[in-house]
Amino acid sequence: MISRTSFPFALGVIFLGTTTFAQAPVDSPVPADTEIRQILADRTGGENLGIGMVVGVIDQKGRRVVSYGSLAKDDKRPLNGDTVFEIGSMTKVFTSLVLMDMVQRGEVALTDPVSKYLPPNAKAPERNNRKITLQDLSTQSSGLPRMPSNFNPKDALNPYAEYSVEQMYQFLSGYQLTRDIGEKYEYSNLGVGLLGHVLSLRAGMDYEALVRSRICEPLGMTSTRVTLSPEMKLRLAIGHSATLNAVPNWDLPTLAGAGALRSSANDLLTFLAANLGYVKTPLAAAMAAEVSIRRPTGGPHMEIAYGWHVQTKDGKSIIWHNGGTGGYRTYMGYDPKRRAGVVVLSNISTAEGPDDIGRYLLDASYPLLKVKPPQEHKEVTVDTKTFDSYVGSYQMGPNAILAISREGDRFYVQLTGQPKLQLFPESERKFFLKVVDAQVTFDTDPQVKRRKQSCTRAGGTGWLSGLTRLRPNWPRFKRRRGLMQWRKESRTKRSHPARRRRFAVPLTSSGLGSPNTN
Repeated sequence: MISRTSFPFALGVIFLGTTTFAQAPVDSPVPADTEIRQILADRTGGENLGIGMVVGVIDQKGRRVVSYGSLAKDDKRPLNGDTVFEIGSMTKVFTSLVLMDMVQRGEVALTDPVSKYLPPNAKAPERNNRKITLQDLSTQSSGLPRMPSNFNPKDALNPYAEYSVEQMYQFLSGYQLTRDIGEKYEYSNLGVGLLGHVLSLRAGMDYEALVRSRICEPLGMTSTRVTLSPEMKLRLAIGHSATLNAVPNWDLPTLAGAGALRSSANDLLTFLAANLGYVKTPLAAAMAAEVSIRRPTGGPHMEIAYGWHVQTKDGKSIIWHNGGTGGYRTYMGYDPKRRAGVVVLSNISTAEGPDDIGRYLLDASYPLLKVKPPQEHKEVTVDTKTFDSYVGSYQMGPNAILAISREGDRFYVQLTGQPKLQLFPESERKFFLKVVDAQVTFDTDPQVKRRKQSCTRAGGTGWLSGLTRLRPNWPRFKRRRGLMQWRKESRTKRSHPARRRRFAVPLTSSGLGSPNTN
């Protein structure tokens, strides 16, 4: 799913035994462990927060792992190369690799229409006599939207869990494509989830069994699974929202191919070793085919192959993908010319994620983002009568209303078409959400007797945006970087409604964010 001074904390570091490859040793293009440690410390903050990061590096000198942080706030065991994380949309690379393996085996063809593998009760949309093919799904050019319109999660903390195959079929059968198939890149969780689904149908096994038999077993990846075994649960880093609250793991029974896998740095380094040609594998031909094409994404210096994205700068390319769920952010990439690869895994879902770290480690010309470590918001007790003066409806756009309500001693916020979420006070004026890194401030200016509401976006699985109280005197938006607020103008200066600026962004999202291009 993604964008994004120094805190001198002690680091916990885990080293793996170095494996020497056949090539002559050379200086590693990836920075030294000491620099990586400092980057992780600066990004993560205190070691007692229960969050952390693991970086895995592979190059011609071997592999190494550097880690910082612990498994959970109440579990001080340090993270290491075997720690398990949700990898989110990095799963899409595995889905496309399964596709290429099945093509190599003659089980499917890239030009096969997806409808060929759907049951009679499901219909895939078509446009101008063109059918969506498996290739279209893998290259994110099917014309399908990011998410189906009938995706309405009841549980924001595990949004995909209840979305059924029947609901997906219902959406596909009734959806009208808005542009020609193959015309344009559009990142679609639905599209790659559908690809994983039909490949599973073709193979006669569920998605996890398919990935396990075609990729994990040939490569010896024993910690890459959808279902956590009891032993893997003991190694699982607890996921956290950007507000530092522990959150549940995600389940994706229908759209598994879009983001259901869990894995470890050691397993993913093995995967990169195979892609870089450091180990012999029956998947070599499929892996080569997966990066054999380049299609534009519409972003600068960014293309897509099958599943993988390709970022090029000064003639040097990084083949990569990232991932994000409610409690995790991840990055995996490699430089095929220098034969170096990097994995970055984090058990906190922030807007920035670790993408910039992964890029920088592969190519120092990419800058590191200036990101403050996550801050912990502490709930305080306030007089519940305080809530009453804030209750009301706030307009965020033509069809988006934010409802602020009170139920007993609890305060809630709800965006049109989304679940009601509880607000927690950290003062009489400042409130925060636990499932989203968002804070709302109700600020009263006694001199002019006006009230303004501001909402700060700090990332995570979603955010709030500028608030407009529905009153006879319409307010005008004023937007600042990282802060949207409004002020109520006098009647003589009030803007005409047609010229008002409105900002509307989902309060919660489906995660599995599309790759950023920073």
